[in-house]
Amino acid sequence: MTPPATPDSPAAQSADRDARSLTVLIGADTFAPDVNGAARFAERLAAGLAARGHDVHIVAPSVGHRNHGRFREVIDGEEMTVHRLPAFRWRPHEWLRYVLPFRSKFYARRVLADVQPDVVHSQSHIIIGRGFTRIARERGIPVVATNHVMAENIIDHTSMPAFIDKLVLKLAWDDARRTFEMSRAVTTPTRRAAEFLEKTIDIEGVLPISCGIRKANYTPDLAPRPHRRVLSVGRLTTEKHVDVTLQAIAKLARDLDVVFEIVGGGDQRRHLEQVAHQLGIADRVTFLGKIEEDELRAAYTRADVFAIASIAELQSIATMEAMASGLPIVAANAVALPHLVQNGGNGYLFEPGSVDDLADKLRRVLTASPDEYLRMQQASLDGVEIHDIEKTLDTFEKLYRGEPLDS
Repeated sequence: MTPPATPDSPAAQSADRDARSLTVLIGADTFAPDVNGAARFAERLAAGLAARGHDVHIVAPSVGHRNHGRFREVIDGEEMTVHRLPAFRWRPHEWLRYVLPFRSKFYARRVLADVQPDVVHSQSHIIIGRGFTRIARERGIPVVATNHVMAENIIDHTSMPAFIDKLVLKLAWDDARRTFEMSRAVTTPTRRAAEFLEKTIDIEGVLPISCGIRKANYTPDLAPRPHRRVLSVGRLTTEKHVDVTLQAIAKLARDLDVVFEIVGGGDQRRHLEQVAHQLGIADRVTFLGKIEEDELRAAYTRADVFAIASIAELQSIATMEAMASGLPIVAANAVALPHLVQNGGNGYLFEPGSVDDLADKLRRVLTASPDEYLRMQQASLDGVEIHDIEKTLDTFEKLYRGEPLDS
């Protein structure tokens, strides 16, 4: 019989450590009310940690330069402390806000002294995460870093000539390497994204950890029905290539009576509306803009196929949400999307930028037999199981505590 653990025994200390709540500070250059993959991941991570009893603090840009300070906010159903730093809107962009880079260390010193976290989790190495990583290191606070950045994400926001973009990217990645080298662990959403980061900045040991979603929040419709509704969800920016999907829809419109719903806002919306008009499909395309979470889930449920033409996805939370909603997926064969879409399994991959290939793959889904369509739906539901948010939270808790991960 095993003797009971004493307060000082290794078993008791281990149990106490596992049960002990942590003070976690999450630094993010983009956060609610922003709508993008990095912001949504930070929100769900923070809410999941708060639901587990951890004391969660978010550091993020203010919404409006004067609306800064320390606030209690409800994020994804959980109340937590959000430190809004004075920020300015990047004028060429619709919503992007930034903290002055030379002030990030000053804010880091002040907030870290106030919060005294057990760990800092950086969601961006660009401004806030950069400053907080350096000051946390000075104070002996461990840092976990997650990379959500692709080169295309940066270039899309610069509005500068190509030769300057190349210089900016080189300097940015060089600085990213220095920042990541100060971290206890560096993570990114998928193995392909990890390989991309390791190759780009010449580091090793990047951990692939899914952003995770709560599958139970989504409602698949597995009933037989006519298939004609295509859905796209995401920011309307150039690297998303929504214009490619519009052109594919135009090729299918007459034969299949297809309609296209687009969820999301961005600086390309007016241009895309003009493209739809020029293609003669404006009456078949609905721009829903930014919508509430319940409306988004309803859009997934009523859709018949999810299309994503983006070439800059390190994982794509929207694609996982579509899978959890039982949708077949047609996705560009680029970066991490093949990690989610098994060609011929839960949908199809198409050659990035190829309108004809995209139209062909959409046609295959929309004209599939009832049995074949149901098979693709089930493949999506099965494929998203490994991305359960609870597994993601378990993994980050171990990293925060400095524990080994399961092999």
